[in-house]
This record gives sequence, C-alpha cells and structure tokens, in this order.
Amino acid sequence: MKWLGLWLIFSLPTAAANVILLDPGHGGEETGAIGKLDKSRRVYEKDLSLRLAGKIKHHLEKTHTVFLTRSVDRAVSLQERADIADKVKADLFVSVHFNSSTDIKAHGFETYYLDNNHDAAVRKVEKQENITLKGEDLVVNQILIDLTIQQTVQASRALALAVHGRLRSHLQPVGITNRGVKKGLFYVLALSKRPGLLLEAGFVSNMGELKTIQQEEFMERYALGVANGIRDYLKNKKGP
Repeated sequence: MKWLGLWLIFSLPTAAANVILLDPGHGGEETGAIGKLDKSRRVYEKDLSLRLAGKIKHHLEKTHTVFLTRSVDRAVSLQERADIADKVKADLFVSVHFNSSTDIKAHGFETYYLDNNHDAAVRKVEKQENITLKGEDLVVNQILIDLTIQQTVQASRALALAVHGRLRSHLQPVGITNRGVKKGLFYVLALSKRPGLLLEAGFVSNMGELKTIQQEEFMERYALGVANGIRDYLKNKKGP
C-alpha cells in the first residue's frame, strides 16, 4: 500500500466539501464480464469500468475531492477497496460496473444500493459481482452487510434515486433502456461501510448495446449523469 500514501499526497486538492471514492470494478486477472464485437475482438468489463470511472472523476473533481480505487489495470481485493475508503475518509463510495447475461437480448442500465432483496434476477447480478468471496468470508460479510444496511440504507437509497434520475434524462438521447433502481447484497458496498452505489452501466453480452456503451457520447453522458446526480444528493442532504 506504499503507492497509496504517495498518491494521496500528490492528488489531494487544497479544499473540497466532500470526498468521493470511485471504484472501477474488477482489474488485472479479474476481467469481469467479457463482450464480443466480432469473432476476434473482445471487450473486457475491467477496461470499460476504468474508462467510465475516469470520466466521472473528471466531472466531479471540479467541485469535490475524488479518488479512484485503481487508476491502472491491476487487481484490487474487496478488502483493499474498503481500506482505501477508510484511508481517504470517503463520504460516498460508487462502484462502477457493466452487466452481462446468458440472455444476449438483455439490455439497459440499472443502479443498485445495499439492501436485502427477494428478486431472482438481482441475485444473478449479486453472484457475478460477489464472485471473489467464498466460504467463511461469505458468512462474515453477511453479518457485516446486516450491520451496514442498518446504518446506510436510507442515505444509499436517496443517493441511488438522485443519480438514477439524472441518468434517465442524460441517457435518453442514446436510446438505452432504463431498468430502474434496485437493492442488492454487494460485499464491496458493505465493506466500504458508508453510503454507496453499484452502477451497472449496460450489457456487454448484448452486441448492439456493447457498441453503444463503447461510444464516447455514451461514456460522457453517463459520467455527467452520475456526477450531477451525486451533486444533487449532496445539495439536498445539506439543505437550504
């Protein structure tokens, strides 16, 4: 973690009202979902999430202190991501992902916050994003989730609604389907122990949607929607 200390020293702005930690999903040997543009060209979720998180950071750092859990293609454990959140004293934690399904027609964007659910479709997403935890870790982190839900669920839900509301309007011109705000059990959110979201920005398993989400216009619109939604949430939280 030596790199983190040096990085924080040279990256910290002189003043900002809130600290936001953006978490590009996966990295290194953990590629995340894999999409195919054709027989020879593959697209990895880890690359898309890093690209999108960087754009969100660009828009947010004009008004807030913003950090990334990774800025290059490297593996970062769930615990390390949580440790970074503690290190930078993050007020919000936003994990950036892209979706995948065995149904190649599945499409659209959705926004998750940490809470219990009973939806079979949501459980498939949970399984995909929690894949690195097994055995005893699952039991320990289930307990942690229960505690974190009690402390953060209301704030996380308000944040999700603010961000998703902005995404609906920002993404309307590119024609991507709105799949709504959902609650799910994601260990990376529980470990962070603060209000947070897990974003699923589109399906890499859908070839048509994959072409859309790779485009600069989509990336910019999505990033700006997230940034504006976070600003809306923070403004409303402070009140008049």
